[in-house]
Amino acid sequence: MTPAARIKAVLEILERLNAMRVPMDASVGDYMRFRKYIGSKDRNAIVEKSYGIMRHWARLDWHIERAGMEINPRTILIAYLALVEKDEKAPEHFDGSKYGAENLSEGELKLFDELLGVEIEPADMPAAVRVECPSDYEETLRNYFGGEFESELAAMIDPAPLTLRVNVTMAAREKVKAKLADDKVEVEETQYSPWGLRAKEKSFISKTRAFVKGWIDIQDEGSQLIALACDAKPGMQVMDYCAGAAGKTLALANAMAIKGRIVAMDTEAARLEKGRERLRRAYVTDIIEIRPLSDEKHAKWFRKQKQNFDVVLTDVPCSGTGTWRRNPDMRWRSFGPKLEELIVIQADIMDKVVHAIKPGGRLVYATCSILPEENEQQVEKFLERHPDFKLLPLAEAWPEGLKIPCEGDVMRLTPKRHNTDGFFTAILQRQ
Repeated sequence: MTPAARIKAVLEILERLNAMRVPMDASVGDYMRFRKYIGSKDRNAIVEKSYGIMRHWARLDWHIERAGMEINPRTILIAYLALVEKDEKAPEHFDGSKYGAENLSEGELKLFDELLGVEIEPADMPAAVRVECPSDYEETLRNYFGGEFESELAAMIDPAPLTLRVNVTMAAREKVKAKLADDKVEVEETQYSPWGLRAKEKSFISKTRAFVKGWIDIQDEGSQLIALACDAKPGMQVMDYCAGAAGKTLALANAMAIKGRIVAMDTEAARLEKGRERLRRAYVTDIIEIRPLSDEKHAKWFRKQKQNFDVVLTDVPCSGTGTWRRNPDMRWRSFGPKLEELIVIQADIMDKVVHAIKPGGRLVYATCSILPEENEQQVEKFLERHPDFKLLPLAEAWPEGLKIPCEGDVMRLTPKRHNTDGFFTAILQRQ
């Protein structure tokens, strides 16, 4: 593709995002799926530029507004090319050709010239803009992070690293490292998870022999740590109530050495179905039952489970604010229930599962949110409603012999402190 064609492709992606209420990863995926003629090198360049724009969105908006121009896909792209890429030849790529974007207007060219060479973060730029913090969350996150507000939010701008979970029931972590090295993929062990490996640079993991053999799966270290917080042991009865595509289900099978029973449930049967292949590839299907709650047969079965489970994990639907470095569009675009609706859903899920937990058993409550309304406050309200449960301090709940990632009673993970996504986990024990 010519530079002009790449520019047009990025502009088309931005226009799609502007017109549709669809997550960016899905929108970009659909765009590429129907354009098979785009080669891998061009594809990567287009995607990287599109996501780069989204990671600089607030700062680009600020500069465009200050220049007195309308904020739209074209001006956003122009600002990015001037401020971030500092590409002096960028106007030439708006060439009006068949496969290129329309020529820059006089006003657009003036905007480019004004921004070229300007610092993207001048001294008078507000801190919240500089760290890409949505105004709706600024007060809450300032109160939550205190003096670390700017550094914590800044750490959520850059892309997340590629992290793997080793299926240790099939191969030891050292063996997997060696196999990946044979395929020219350099990795390092994660700081906390005994199953984790982090790629040192962008790699096509799905083409490695370790992946094909089922020895590894892609999973953020924070997600692995949620599974570790369950302290699931061989022979236990474990329920993953909001299992989704079964990532944490697989991690639980690791912890249990494929001995015991895991029931994976979710309201979305399609997401559970996507997990089946992951389970087969890891050879853990013998201990895992898949029960979609949308099927009345399984919903009825669930209602009958009276104190049968040692652990129930609820990785509940949430705002996803902890995943901003992975999904930068989620800062500015909402696709599901509003925060106040999510809080009701989360509380309802916690209340629904308590009947299934044995005395001495655990309800592990988890979110990929950094908002206290979905985390600490939700746990406090649960304990008020259920006095037969207590909050188990992390040091007491954590698997013996493993490094504890946080001090205090709950697990709060952030990109700055742990190089994971933002996660929250509380372990609630039935007395």
